[in-house]
Amino acid sequence: MVTTRFAPSPTGHIHVGNLRTALMNWMIAQKNGGTFILRIDDTDQERSKEEYVDGIKRDLEWLGLTWDRVERQSQRLERYAEKAQELRAAGRLYEVFESPTELDLKRKKQLNMGKPPVYDRAQHGLSEAQKDKLRAEGRAGYWRFLLDQSRIEWTDGILGDISIDAASVSDPVLIRADGQVLYTFASVVDDTDMGVTHIVRGSDHVTNTATQIQIMEALGHQPPAFAHHSLLTGPGGEGLSKRLGSLALKDLREQGVEPMALLSLMARLGASQPIELRMSHQEMIDGFDVSQFGAAPTKFDAEDLWPLTAKAISAMTYSDVAAQITALGVPADRAERFWDVVRANIGKRSEAAEWATLVLNGASPTVAPEDAEFVATALSLLDAPPYGAETWGQWTNAVKEATGRKGKGLFMPLRLAVTGREKGPEMADLLPLLSKRPG
Repeated sequence: MVTTRFAPSPTGHIHVGNLRTALMNWMIAQKNGGTFILRIDDTDQERSKEEYVDGIKRDLEWLGLTWDRVERQSQRLERYAEKAQELRAAGRLYEVFESPTELDLKRKKQLNMGKPPVYDRAQHGLSEAQKDKLRAEGRAGYWRFLLDQSRIEWTDGILGDISIDAASVSDPVLIRADGQVLYTFASVVDDTDMGVTHIVRGSDHVTNTATQIQIMEALGHQPPAFAHHSLLTGPGGEGLSKRLGSLALKDLREQGVEPMALLSLMARLGASQPIELRMSHQEMIDGFDVSQFGAAPTKFDAEDLWPLTAKAISAMTYSDVAAQITALGVPADRAERFWDVVRANIGKRSEAAEWATLVLNGASPTVAPEDAEFVATALSLLDAPPYGAETWGQWTNAVKEATGRKGKGLFMPLRLAVTGREKGPEMADLLPLLSKRPG
């Protein structure tokens, strides 16, 4: 059984970078009839907030990325303690007491000597007496995993064959001095306990993956299949990390981005396949292949979401938006026709309200001084509603005969007088929707 997971930390709102990871894991599970787990990484009790847990669920539900079950790391602390004891008994978890300042000085010294800043294991193998002495000095112990300093190798689903020399990596800290279990360890225990078979995450986790593979093996488990997607940059290739807060899914939703527009972009961003709007999750899943993604940094431009959003809206049927159109006050006998007329002329759903206002109450006409007399004459030739499909043609013919105007000089001033806009739906389609006589 294929099992994947998305493991966000509830310390803020999830953003487009998080979505990329969630979406790939979700699609792998869906494509293989597997299980998708939403795992809340909330071991950091100080920074984790329930409002963010709710926000994560709301964002995923908005996108239709449903999960099979929810797990919370804060409810698994006893399990982590049990597994930590296994590693201690096997001699793979050791207690150290160096302060951040001492470690920083060591790193600087190593760099000055042209050496990689790798932890030197100076406190590996401390006797109990030495540990007691350090504790008496007011130092708090924390726990590092003892790496087997061999090469760690795996075939990555995106990056291909990976080989990392464990001797070039510091023994990772798994448990802090205050007892908090860190992601590197909690994630391993969860992945092995929950039978996770495939893990897709950012390429900034490659070294972390290497250490986690060794931890899994030390606990007697076969590692899952790993794939590391590229990191996102801005449209000019600039780092995106500082801007991710402004690219939260919550904000994109509030701005009017359509779910399938966002999913369609993120499902293909960085892949060899072209980005195309998909109107269903299944269509998106069918076209997904993790091996089609590349390793190079991937440019993300939020502006690319708007053409896709406009296309998604244009393809929607009335049944997709009926509740919203009804809420705008468009009469039931015109509601479906209203949507068919305006949907190709809006960039986001909220813009339908502007056309509804025009239909119900009329527009503020735009009349150039040189067209004032012409428009007044034209409006005097238009009867009150209701209007039919033939009204626009009959009216413009009458105006043409009365004024001698034709072409753009005839049609544009009339459009501006009726709608206040230079562009929009075909006037022959729009006019029958009006509740009031223009002008």
